[in-house]
Amino acid sequence: MRRRLAENGLKPWRRDMWCIPKVDGEYVARMEDVLDLYAEAPDPERPVVCFDESPVQLIGEARQPIPAEPGRLERYDYEYRRNGTVNLFVLLDVHRPWRKVKVTERRAAEDYAQCMRELVDIHYPDAETIRVVQDNLSTHSAGALYQAFPPAEARRILRRLEFHYTPKHASWLNMVEIEIGVMRGQCLDRRIDDPKRLRREIAAWERQRNAARSRIKWMFTTDKARSKMGRAYPNASKES
Repeated sequence: MRRRLAENGLKPWRRDMWCIPKVDGEYVARMEDVLDLYAEAPDPERPVVCFDESPVQLIGEARQPIPAEPGRLERYDYEYRRNGTVNLFVLLDVHRPWRKVKVTERRAAEDYAQCMRELVDIHYPDAETIRVVQDNLSTHSAGALYQAFPPAEARRILRRLEFHYTPKHASWLNMVEIEIGVMRGQCLDRRIDDPKRLRREIAAWERQRNAARSRIKWMFTTDKARSKMGRAYPNASKES
């Protein structure tokens, strides 16, 4: 009992960094928009694709690791070399077991625009409209395509896209965040020092995930949001 009381006691010198969102009308509107998209029946003419990006640091060995032996694990030195960073653009289809990872040297607006063109012309050439779920990063916008392409080309691509934005400070609503976590645990959980090797490793992981028909099982719905977050909704006290 004494130990339990000590664990629950206030420790004012300790703090935890946390994301404290402002749940206002805009937050709720964007959240329910994304949740309703996830709940829709699959429509090949109007696929829903989650998009996000993630930096990866290239890490090299400062000393040659000692290979594993019977009864002894591989040993590597705690010291390492930093070999720069690269960026991963990750796409995930909500309604079918497909993902695509593109490795780039940077994450500029032009790189984002190239991803959107590939989404339209290569990955979903027959779709009428591709609904893209993404966060509020400044480069994730229609304007990025006008920065990268002539006006006619930018407009051609945008006619096939429909953007849906997650609320600010609510990237957890983007299903691809889960997939990025899986990739980090299964593929990027070791030191990789070279972009070419990184591309090979990610391509192999991507093929395996797609071949296994792996999918994200999304359980959170609009009804559950209203139930669990009801008190945080604006005008929650008013009858609907």
